Amino acid sequence: MSAPGNGASGGAVLLDVRNLSAGYGELAVLNDINLSIRTGEIVAVVGSNAAGKTTLLRALSRVIDCSGSIVFAGQRIESLASDAAFDLGLVQVPEGRQLFDRMSVHDNLLMGAFRRRDRAGVTASMERVYTLFPVLKERRAQWAGSLSGGEQQMCAMARAMVAAPKLLMVDEMSLGLAPAIVDRLLDVLADIRKEGVTVLLVEQDVHSAFQVADRAYVMETGRIVREGPAAELADDPDVKRAYLGV
Repeated sequence: MSAPGNGASGGAVLLDVRNLSAGYGELAVLNDINLSIRTGEIVAVVGSNAAGKTTLLRALSRVIDCSGSIVFAGQRIESLASDAAFDLGLVQVPEGRQLFDRMSVHDNLLMGAFRRRDRAGVTASMERVYTLFPVLKERRAQWAGSLSGGEQQMCAMARAMVAAPKLLMVDEMSLGLAPAIVDRLLDVLADIRKEGVTVLLVEQDVHSAFQVADRAYVMETGRIVREGPAAELADDPDVKRAYLGV
């Protein structure tokens, strides 16, 4: 598996989040979140279940309302609708994959391009994801619901890549998957980053996230409680005790 630390750490800030708070109705989940991601980085947000990680992605994707500021690619987006944020290149791989089970793998991938108008670019993106995930090319005519869990995760990630993201946000990629499959997917994230796609990886599996991330944020009960280079956080005694079982 590719080692972390190969990102463009000196690149321009692609995503800058300040004093972000969000929730559901009267239930506050996120409280004053501050984070930033530079172009070319893989940044992880880690924490236990119910820490608020998925809510953070839903706020960034503009699926739920929030307060505070979100600047993406130089533009304030906290008031945008989700489709407008998507059009800017902010694309999410959702927890649970959310594939169309009774559609073919190929048609699922094409759904990632439903807002694109550059047909040549879509064709190139499809060819690229079939190169990244050769098993999907072999099974492109199968229903997505007939794939294994690992193959479904590959399909969800490939569909997001067909959308031509500037920032790929991946929610709980390792959930329920065998370690060998997780390692393969982490390698793909490293390959994607080399092609200029910035990655935000949200993970409960801290060990996996730290293997590939340049930097990381640790969330607890809707707040950021630690941040820094992933290698340093992996050696932090509190993080090791709370999340790595050491």
